This record gives sequence, C-alpha cells and structure tokens, in this order.
Amino acid sequence: MFISQQLRQENIAEYLLYMWQVEDTIRAFGCSLSRIRREYIDRFATYTDEQKEELADWYGNLIRMMNQEQCREHGHLQINKVTLIQLEELHQQLLQSTKYPFYNAAYYKVLPFIVELRNRGANKEEHEVETCLNALYGVMMLRLQKKTISPNTEHAVKEISTLVGMLSDYYKKDKECPLEF
Repeated sequence: MFISQQLRQENIAEYLLYMWQVEDTIRAFGCSLSRIRREYIDRFATYTDEQKEELADWYGNLIRMMNQEQCREHGHLQINKVTLIQLEELHQQLLQSTKYPFYNAAYYKVLPFIVELRNRGANKEEHEVETCLNALYGVMMLRLQKKTISPNTEHAVKEISTLVGMLSDYYKKDKECPLEF
C-alpha cells in the first residue's frame, strides 16, 4: 500500500506492474486475508502494528474487490484497468500529435517487438500499452524465478522500457499540467 501510493505519484507504469504483482500475491495466498496477514504482512519487521493494520485493511479491500469483480483467478481489478485505459488513451494522443517526435520515434522502435509478441501468442485484442506492460511483467517474473533471459529479449525489454518510461513521464506531466496535442 505504501509503495503503491508512492509509485502512483512517481511512475504510473511501475505502479501498474506493482499492482499486478499485488493481485498475483493475493491469488498466491488463495485470496485469504488471514493467510496474507499471517504469512506475509507479519514478516514486515520494520512496520509498526498500526502500519500492519493499515496494510491488512488495504489487502482486505483488494480481496473484496477481486471477489466482486470476479478476478480471483485471473484478470485485473477495474481500478487497474481504468489506469491502463488512461495510459492507452495518452499513448494514442501522443502518437497522433506532431509535438512529440521523440515519443513517436521510440514507438516505432518498439512496434516490431509488439508485433512479434502478438505473433507469439500475446493477446491480439489488447492495446499496445498492455502488450508492452505484459512483456515487462513477464520478464520481471522470469527474473524473480532466476531464469535466463535471452539477449534478444533483453534488447526488446530495454526498448519497451524506454517507451513505457516516456509514456509514464508524459502521464505525470499531463496530470500536473495538461499536455497540448
């Protein structure tokens, strides 16, 4: 919760990736708040009892939403979907504008990777930003599992990260002072 609040302000893409990981963490504990409390939250030795309680409330609310939105086994919470839609809309606005040539250049460097991901089984119906974030999330999971990542994948992830980083920066700027398109 504390990390998500900070990431939401600083880097919206990292926030989404973090929230996807939180969703998966909840699923790993069987959507059970008592297990999350006992096996996860209680391990945060530096947190006060008040912070642990706040964190448990946050996880409890997320579990409730996952149950209501029927995404206990897969999928994303509506709050995360809305954020993703906002990012995709900004992505499209940036691409359609002549005022952001560096973003366009970064996008066209990443486009072949998006096409390749979709040809290899990524959901062809999802928006490009979601495809990029799914690629980043997948590599993050591989790294957590200490699996080997090919040089080609490393290169693709570097380019995708650059584009997503630019998009996150524009998102933050747009929230502070609306961008002109």
